[in-house]
Amino acid sequence: MATDNRINFWRRNPKVPGRYPKDTKPKFNNTKPKKACSFHEFARSTNDAWDIDDEEDEDFLGTPAPASSLSLGLHSTSTKNQQLQNPAESESRIPDRLAPPRTEIQNLKDDQEEERDCEHLNGKVVKSNSEAHLNSSLVRSTLQKQQSLPVRPIIPLVARISDQNASGAPPMTVREKSRLDKFKQLLSSPNTDLEELRKHSWSGIPKEVRPITWRLLSGYLPANKERRELVLKRKREEYFGFIEQYYHSRTDEHYKDTYRQIHIDIPRTNPLIPLFQQPVVQEVFERILFIWAIRHPASGYVQGINDLVTPFFVVFLSEFVTEDVENFEVAALPLDTQRNIEADSFWCMSKLLDGIQDNYTFAQPGIQNKVKALEELVSRIDEDIHNHFKRYEVEYLQFAFRWMNNLLMRELPLRCTIRLWDTYQAEAEGFSHFHLYVCAAFLIEWRKEILSMVDFQGLLMLLQNLPTIHWGNEEVGLLLAEAYRLKYMFADAPSHYKK
Repeated sequence: MATDNRINFWRRNPKVPGRYPKDTKPKFNNTKPKKACSFHEFARSTNDAWDIDDEEDEDFLGTPAPASSLSLGLHSTSTKNQQLQNPAESESRIPDRLAPPRTEIQNLKDDQEEERDCEHLNGKVVKSNSEAHLNSSLVRSTLQKQQSLPVRPIIPLVARISDQNASGAPPMTVREKSRLDKFKQLLSSPNTDLEELRKHSWSGIPKEVRPITWRLLSGYLPANKERRELVLKRKREEYFGFIEQYYHSRTDEHYKDTYRQIHIDIPRTNPLIPLFQQPVVQEVFERILFIWAIRHPASGYVQGINDLVTPFFVVFLSEFVTEDVENFEVAALPLDTQRNIEADSFWCMSKLLDGIQDNYTFAQPGIQNKVKALEELVSRIDEDIHNHFKRYEVEYLQFAFRWMNNLLMRELPLRCTIRLWDTYQAEAEGFSHFHLYVCAAFLIEWRKEILSMVDFQGLLMLLQNLPTIHWGNEEVGLLLAEAYRLKYMFADAPSHYKK
């Protein structure tokens, strides 16, 4: 169809520049070619020459982000909105390395006056000196742009500037500082009130106290402050005792298939984050997953469990890293620190899996039941979506199995998963029960996009590749609020969503 359209276009337009009817010859005339009247329009018309996203293109051409954000590959939403409202002011703030020199800007202003110098000669456009200068400046600008743009994805998958109080982040608000002080007060008390800690953690845990809070909420550390150091020491030694006792058996006939599957899955874990491609980190994950598998023979290792290690590993690593976590070289840490992070990640992941182990036993009945419950729930809260799936023969198991198996980790950036797990650990049965309502809210979030798809393939492609790459704390907070509303309405009245 597209080919036919192109053929018809050329048949209807025999006199476009560079094409002439067979019975005529090219004529010299002063017909001016259609060209961009400004640098921005010209650059936009050729943005396919630069392999960048539309949003990045707009940031560079019309609404550039602050230099500090560009250097980190981060774009704050509030900054963008302010720049869109004040385009003149935004252009005045273009960094020197991105803005065309003053002489080039002047040439661009004079360009319209010099258009008459362009002529068609033998089907080719002969350009004036000013246009030659423009082209050279565009080449330079292209090179500058390619050098200045960060490697994609432009938003780090572990944390955005707006999602953390770290180097380069905006200063904490009064409310954020008050919340942090409250957490510190709770954690420093002789016996931490875990119910109070859960209440404050539901809406997110400050980065500075997240590691200790996660250890407490997962049941890994005791509430009694004096016992914590002793428990940590004992549990860490116990884990490395398992390593000495069992890890050598990974090549035994009985376990080699398990180890082989783990070894295959580890490189696939968060492949876009350099941290998880480091050999030392992959070895840590192999040990954690293998030891867990042989200590839980009822389920053993199942694909998807490998994802569940990553949030714990990143959170406990962040306790020792003040810079960019996703590019940090773990081998640079002292060996004892590496071992402590590994042991803590193992025990906290084990605590999580204790509550959802039926998700990973034979035939995975836990996941089957949760997918069925999701279908029943959606049929009550949004009949349009439910009927849309039925009309195009989309089964919930085709997309929601992964949502349950990986706890939405394949659907959300890791920074969002960490924020989501703040609430899961604060919520009673967060991973096993509340997750159902989060999945329902997540599905309804894409209602408009789902209903716009009118074929099976389009629906499945959408549901398996939902555009959440730019999500942060705000989006996750809204998702959790909607999930809480659904739970409040349906959790204590299951007959409301059962047919």
